[in-house]
Amino acid sequence: MSKILVVADHADGKLSAATAKVVACAAKIGGEIEVAVFAADGGSVVAAAAKLVGVTKVLQVDNAANAHPVAATLAPQVEALAKARGATHVLGAGSTFGKDLMPRIAAHLGVPQVSDIMAVHSATNFDRPIYAGNAICTVEVPGGTVVGTVRLASFQAVAAGGSAAVEKVPVSATLPTHTRFVGLAAQKSERPELQSANRVVSGGRAFGSADNFKILYAFADKLKAGVGASRAAVDSGYVPNDMQVGQTGKIIAPELYVAVGISGAIQHLAGIKDARTIVAINKDPEAPIFEVADIGLVGDLFQILPELTSKL
Repeated sequence: MSKILVVADHADGKLSAATAKVVACAAKIGGEIEVAVFAADGGSVVAAAAKLVGVTKVLQVDNAANAHPVAATLAPQVEALAKARGATHVLGAGSTFGKDLMPRIAAHLGVPQVSDIMAVHSATNFDRPIYAGNAICTVEVPGGTVVGTVRLASFQAVAAGGSAAVEKVPVSATLPTHTRFVGLAAQKSERPELQSANRVVSGGRAFGSADNFKILYAFADKLKAGVGASRAAVDSGYVPNDMQVGQTGKIIAPELYVAVGISGAIQHLAGIKDARTIVAINKDPEAPIFEVADIGLVGDLFQILPELTSKL
């Protein structure tokens, strides 16, 4: 039977919604699912993780060195824990956190990594996207511990109705001294995080300036939606790059995606193709975005968006 170790993704004492999607992937593999929380004091995160349906046990690894999630510090601890627990699989989110950490864990364990798991056929057989999602590759993992990142857009988060046991686990590992936490510069927002939001609205270069994006923010606030942008808008300096949606940005799968003033380049479409409902607003009726949109509205965004906002 598989014994799956899920590395919890969390920040500011809150469990990321991404972890619930990783647990959903682990449930497809089948077996015993343990969620490991690495923090200085992970009490609140552990409590949230214990509620995830399907989780057998939550392992609380408290260490002052884990006050900030530095991959170089976490990797040897995950390695030690995986060996101590006899884990057959170590899974993490396909987020910035997971993409930084999981390759290091694979290197420590001396095994290859499976990136962006999007479907599970067996405990060692998975689908993953290649060529910006234009092709799907089925891979068979050789012997040893399976280490992988989970494509968040491909799994629905498990519910929070469980009651898993909690165990405080001491982990003995030699931590590196060549890497240390210096500081964190992050965008603060009250809006939902892009990769976990049920609703997302995105703007393109058609907005013309950073100031004009205020129209989009007002619309998003009415919808209680996360806000994204096309690469063109990011490259033009209208918004920060952590808002970029697409092949080289964030891959998302919200229930509702509204693309405003976005033409629909193939790189952008690669990031939204798993969205349940796509709405496009563009003044060009020939824009490629309309080929994938469930609902299309042709017109000037500077007239349409304020009107939509006023009616919500």
